[in-house]
Amino acid sequence: MAGSLLLVGCGKMGSAMLAGWLAAAIVDRVVVVDPSGAPGAPQHPAVSVVPAIDAVPAGFAADVVVLAVKPQVMDGVLAGCAGLVHPGTVFLSVAAGKTIASFARHLGDGAAVVRAMPNTPAAIGRGMTVAVANPLVPEERRNFCDALLRAVGQVAWIEDEALMDAVTAVSGSGPAYVFLLAEVLAAAGREAGLPADLAVQLARATVAGAGELLHRSDTPAGQLREAVTSPGGTTQAALSVLMAGDGMQPLLTAAVAAAARRSRELAG
Repeated sequence: MAGSLLLVGCGKMGSAMLAGWLAAAIVDRVVVVDPSGAPGAPQHPAVSVVPAIDAVPAGFAADVVVLAVKPQVMDGVLAGCAGLVHPGTVFLSVAAGKTIASFARHLGDGAAVVRAMPNTPAAIGRGMTVAVANPLVPEERRNFCDALLRAVGQVAWIEDEALMDAVTAVSGSGPAYVFLLAEVLAAAGREAGLPADLAVQLARATVAGAGELLHRSDTPAGQLREAVTSPGGTTQAALSVLMAGDGMQPLLTAAVAAAARRSRELAG
């Protein structure tokens, strides 16, 4: 499976996706639209860079237009995209909070749109993306979008777009929660008497190693937790605090609810 793409925006997410597509050889040609010159774009004979949408080569027809710009500038970008709506062309957005209906307002009701929510581990090929398509996206184009997204990690598809707010709260924002865990674990280590640099080293390695163990195992997280928890031991003493009624679960539940609520607000 291969096709031609127009990539609008080549920042961290756009450049990571582009590198994945080229490595997987799933694109024949990519035209990148980036006013900065796309310094992060890989040097490749299949890739060309233009500064604006109106500079896209005449006659270039993209199978998929990938919109990888920040949500706050998306409306301005879409204003120049109406001329890109052609039969068979799909618009694939990776901008948080922008609904399919918001794209239809700019592109018209006849535009085929896929809304996707990747997360930052896509930069190392370990992302988690959830996607939803409107009814105008044909199966073969949906399959192509799936391949594009799988080039940077795992993909799940949903039918109910309303779930995207919760998706954003769990996986889109989720890496920040994990980074915070590493921060506060290091701080707790310092409070317990460890030198600051050793506390940071232990926290980072522990969070990263446990994450990799979870990644490589099919065992549920709860069972992995139980496997390292000896009755009456040190881990159980710590978990009795973290799993208390006012511990980690209610905090994360409230955090995810706040993120999902903000996602709905940003979507309008």
